[in-house]
Amino acid sequence: MKFKIFIFSFIAFLYAGTLFAKVTLPSVFSSGMVLQQNSLVNIWGKATKEVRITTSWDGKNYITAPDKTGNWKTKLQTPTAGGPFTIIINDGEELKLTDVLIGEVWLASGQSNMEMPLKGFKGQPVEGSEEAIKGSANPKIRFFNVQNISWKKPLDDCKGAWLNASPQNASDFSAIAYFYAKILQEKLNVPIGIIEADWGGTVVQAWMSESALASFPETKVPVQANEGNKDKNTATGLYNGMINPIKGYNIKGAIWYQGEQNRNEPDLYLKMFPAMVKQWRKDWGVGDFAFYYAQIAPYISKTEKLSQATLKLVPYVPVLRESQLLAEKKIKNAGMAVLMDIGASNTIHPPNKKSVAERLSYLALAKTYKFDDIPYTGATYKKSKVKGNAISLSFDNTAGGLVLKNKDSNNFEIAGADKVFYPAKVVVDGNQLTLSSDKVTKPVAARYAFKAWAMGDLYNNAGLPVSSFRTDKWSVVEK
Repeated sequence: MKFKIFIFSFIAFLYAGTLFAKVTLPSVFSSGMVLQQNSLVNIWGKATKEVRITTSWDGKNYITAPDKTGNWKTKLQTPTAGGPFTIIINDGEELKLTDVLIGEVWLASGQSNMEMPLKGFKGQPVEGSEEAIKGSANPKIRFFNVQNISWKKPLDDCKGAWLNASPQNASDFSAIAYFYAKILQEKLNVPIGIIEADWGGTVVQAWMSESALASFPETKVPVQANEGNKDKNTATGLYNGMINPIKGYNIKGAIWYQGEQNRNEPDLYLKMFPAMVKQWRKDWGVGDFAFYYAQIAPYISKTEKLSQATLKLVPYVPVLRESQLLAEKKIKNAGMAVLMDIGASNTIHPPNKKSVAERLSYLALAKTYKFDDIPYTGATYKKSKVKGNAISLSFDNTAGGLVLKNKDSNNFEIAGADKVFYPAKVVVDGNQLTLSSDKVTKPVAARYAFKAWAMGDLYNNAGLPVSSFRTDKWSVVEK
């Protein structure tokens, strides 16, 4: 009954503007919004006759007319960052948008680790949240949080409102997205707008459009209808309800933290994730915008009491991380933040969200904003070579060398042709590691932290962690 009432209310919300006003705008276009600087930004809405738009930053007038269905769309030229400005939309009756800032706009999306607010979840705190919330007042940081909804056909609008960062508002902002915005705002000294569209416990299929899933016949796409999905993980549902309403709102890029819910299908994820990014970029129509994502952190300790169903999924966790690592080569203008050293053995939601944001910001500042003094990637495994009873591993992006912070590390393993892995001794030599074990006389494969739960301890000389990796392609569930 509650679900039916919610659906009725949402439909009423979507169509109320059309019934009672001449010019209506999607909720993402409102007073307090942030528009992407130095761009031809899209703006759209509904009207019954010709619309004149006037922007206060340059006094220009833009005239557009609705089509037969009442929809109109045009572009506004934005200046270099600044504000506040006013936009007047007039079809005979004036609609005024005030306190509009021009700056950098980013989309933040994914599942619960992105959704986790600054105040934390119940019984699951965010490190440093109290201090962050108290010091969050900043009118140059603004969030638009898309309300969680899954729908059977693409929607034109969503519920949400632009809010300034403040102690009253920031506690409900995505912790990662807030810290990310704060870093960018301080470094770039421009307004930052974050459009937050995330929902915990969701699969990538739900964030993909029907056209993006056309290449994946194993995924059932429901018949389009003007009604909600009871299951938030219904394919296309979150795209329809939370992405379609905001697509085309000009952004500089996106940050993404998702994958845990797809851990039982890592091979499929490696295909679907790049397909999702490709479709989003096509939908936005602003080229290959920056896409930076977080590799899922290690979780599930050996001592944790697990159900049999969960136990069956444990071996897939490092393979999902591997798929995310490989996806970086499949997605243009992308980057991955490695989180091997900030997982938590007792929760899938590691409390150290600030470090996640920092590593995502390094990618943005270095790759998107061209700061040449900011290291942004850890070392990456390159190749291996067997030398007698040892195996040597070479790496790229070492920034001057490898650093093993735990000399007694138990994260390294080697195996012979029998595929049985044993703990390995490690010797660090510049850009190389040499692994050996008394129990393996003829090694053929090596692994680093290739488990569901591990505390990473291998870094490059810039202090950035190395992803878990393996030199073999053996099945992880063979036994």
